[in-house]
Amino acid sequence: MRNKIAAVLVSLAMALPAFAATPVNINKADAATLVKSLDGIGHSKAEAIVAWREEHGPFKSADELGQVKGIGPATLERNRSAILLDDAPGNGKATKPVTPAKVKAPAKAAGE
Repeated sequence: MRNKIAAVLVSLAMALPAFAATPVNINKADAATLVKSLDGIGHSKAEAIVAWREEHGPFKSADELGQVKGIGPATLERNRSAILLDDAPGNGKATKPVTPAKVKAPAKAAGE
């Protein structure tokens, strides 16, 4: 009996990654796409995301999703890696955040 329970638990654990969120542009996706793409987002929450976007304009950060009724910190964190704010023009692929390069200070002139 224990072996059967262990086998079921292992099967369930292996299936969990299948429920991972799919990257989606929250500034362009319709409610149905949001439901399919984000973990823990049902139809009413997806509709609330679209309504918030229509009222306030595009999301400037993933954290702004926390202002949508029904989107709490746990849901936001669970989906953070799948939340896109923009698409690269023309290629349909999502852009990654750009980290600014470190700029070296100019060299001091002799005698300074």
